[in-house]
Amino acid sequence: MNLRERFHEVMNFNPDVHSIKWEFGYWGETIKNWYEQGLPERQYPVLEQRITTPTTSLYTPAWSGKDVDRLPNGIAVTGGSLYWPSQGFPLDYDVRNHFNMDFTQRIVDVNLHFCPMFDVRVLDQNQERFHYIDIDGVERIFLKDEATIPTSVQWPIKDRMSWEKLKEERMNLNNISERFPSNWPELLKEYRNRDYPLAIGGYPQGFFGTLSHLIGYENLFLWYCLEADLVHDILDTFTSIWLAVFEEVISQVEIDHWHIWEDISFGKGSMISVEMVQEFLSPYIRRIVDFLKSKGVDIILLDTDGDCNELIPVFMEAGVTGMYPFEVHCGMDVAKVRKQYPNLQMLGGISKSEIQLGKKRIDEMLESVDYVLKTGGYIPHGDHLIPPDVDFENFSYYRTKLNKLINKYGA
Repeated sequence: MNLRERFHEVMNFNPDVHSIKWEFGYWGETIKNWYEQGLPERQYPVLEQRITTPTTSLYTPAWSGKDVDRLPNGIAVTGGSLYWPSQGFPLDYDVRNHFNMDFTQRIVDVNLHFCPMFDVRVLDQNQERFHYIDIDGVERIFLKDEATIPTSVQWPIKDRMSWEKLKEERMNLNNISERFPSNWPELLKEYRNRDYPLAIGGYPQGFFGTLSHLIGYENLFLWYCLEADLVHDILDTFTSIWLAVFEEVISQVEIDHWHIWEDISFGKGSMISVEMVQEFLSPYIRRIVDFLKSKGVDIILLDTDGDCNELIPVFMEAGVTGMYPFEVHCGMDVAKVRKQYPNLQMLGGISKSEIQLGKKRIDEMLESVDYVLKTGGYIPHGDHLIPPDVDFENFSYYRTKLNKLINKYGA
């Protein structure tokens, strides 16, 4: 059974198949620390310089301004559960190979935002910062020493007039073929011969996520109340584009699942009310879910950080079948969630920051993992990127023990 087949069996709660050995990912500084602490350096993560689509290449102009032979401290290195390619992040090989973990899931590289993309435009640059307009039309500032994801300062959708202009110029249903990258024939050949799970969607495609990304959080919060018709028009337009793109992709290659990126929660709960989620997200999610299920795609995974307890039943009602990464310090508990929602697929749920507390705490954390693994439908890993204060010794103990737990259930 290859990874793709096992992914489907795990997501279908088959108790005879053991779960998948993925991590969400690691900060660049974490990986660099581990190389100094004993991780064999055989295949250093490579920063991608090529820009293809917003699905895979956002922030690439900022990362490529750094020393491309070494990792920026604040970049993410994807570890399997955080699909690849995404956001210009490099893919880990050395951690995976050292701990005999599984290869990553992939995301279809296709443009789900403005087409044509915006040209990268440098507004200002010095030793401290890189100020530019990215391929999605968002104006960003990248702080070179900090080297984390750039901060957005201006957004392309400013009002109804700017949206109507963008819709006319860059949201055309008649040019769907132009949304595919120039290397699509090569990608398609690989996708058709794959042994790994292949998803559609991904960052920054979502119904809260895309709008907050292109409008700005504060503006969007106001627009929900003051410009509801405009918000619905934006959502309806994007949904129509996504349906057209998905239909074209699925006509050429089988897709295993859909990833929705929302990041709609924070430490205290949802950023917007449940009623707003039901009005502005649920109907559009359901439109795409119904289409995908008619094409045989029935795994729908939604990514949101923070405390998402109150949103789980709302998203499930809209057709979402699984969620991740279940951040523990925000109050998420995968054992409790499993008892409450026995049919919800889950990924993550292990406190990334508490790994550094040592063997006793790691053993305690993995007790609930053991329980949920028995029930199926669960891929356990850290609840976000492993931070740099987790040393390689503690991570090694955690990952080795987690792998043994995974091997304990199924074959």
